[in-house]
Amino acid sequence: MIIDLARFVQAGRPHWESLEQMLTRLENDPQQQMPVAESIRFHSLYQRAAADLARMEPFASDSDLRTYLENLVSRAYGEMQERTSRGRFRPWHWLAVTLPVAFRRRVTAFQLAVLLTLAGCAFGALAVSMDKEAKAVVLPFSHLQGTPAERVSQEESGRSKDLEGKKGNFAAQLMQNNIRVSITAMALGMTYGIGTIIVLFYNGVVLGAVAYDYISSGFSTFLFAWLLPHGATEIPAILLGGQAGLLIAHALIGWGSRDNRRERMRAVAPDIVTIISGAALLLVWAGIVESFFSQYHAPVLPYSVKIGFGMLELILLTLYLAFAGRGQE
Repeated sequence: MIIDLARFVQAGRPHWESLEQMLTRLENDPQQQMPVAESIRFHSLYQRAAADLARMEPFASDSDLRTYLENLVSRAYGEMQERTSRGRFRPWHWLAVTLPVAFRRRVTAFQLAVLLTLAGCAFGALAVSMDKEAKAVVLPFSHLQGTPAERVSQEESGRSKDLEGKKGNFAAQLMQNNIRVSITAMALGMTYGIGTIIVLFYNGVVLGAVAYDYISSGFSTFLFAWLLPHGATEIPAILLGGQAGLLIAHALIGWGSRDNRRERMRAVAPDIVTIISGAALLLVWAGIVESFFSQYHAPVLPYSVKIGFGMLELILLTLYLAFAGRGQE
């Protein structure tokens, strides 16, 4: 109960003003993150203001002070509720806004990952074109060691039948392997980007060597029908892993930044987690497509259908990353 209103106001006003200053700062910068100590102080000031408002009940005549406290408590409560809901994970919002916005915010690292992969593609194609024996070194996969003609003949004769009843396990293996590659590309950013560069370049070498081998042998249609359905999401996912790794490398090196290393890492950490999580989702889809769709070839599944499906995936993914969430960026 308040005995002396003037003393009550004198004791409470510094706390009310502190809460008001914090609210003004937070409202002017909604994305600002409060340290734990400041969050505790904010909550304490809110509780005190709410208690003071309750104690004002007998003093209904002092409407100005009561209105001031009501407004202050209402603003503080609204700010707490907004930040609580913002901190709660919302899957649809993350998918529709958070992921594409994070990708575009760090798109320079993605572009560099693409360039490194393309450089590897050029090297792989050049190596195989100049020395056929290089294929055994560049392509360490047994099913790629034979000639394209042998592979096409084997696939079109019904290799997919060998996977009957095993597609679930095959899909899981593909997901596991590809996610490991993407996470490795990201984690090797801790080597100041050297490991990430090697992973991206090497993946490009393999891709370039395979592409040259099949295209130069006249099997470009088979190649695109084989790779596009799952490659339309698998290759971008690995590039996203490379993007995350290059972001880590840039934060460690700190070019053009006056912040210390911890601050730089803290600034990019949310985007890195978002990007690599998006890559994992793409790779889950790629594993399903590769196991249940890509392994079927003509005459079972026309190549035009497979190529069309892969192109549709690529177009939709490009539009999603380029435009999704722009209204809330």
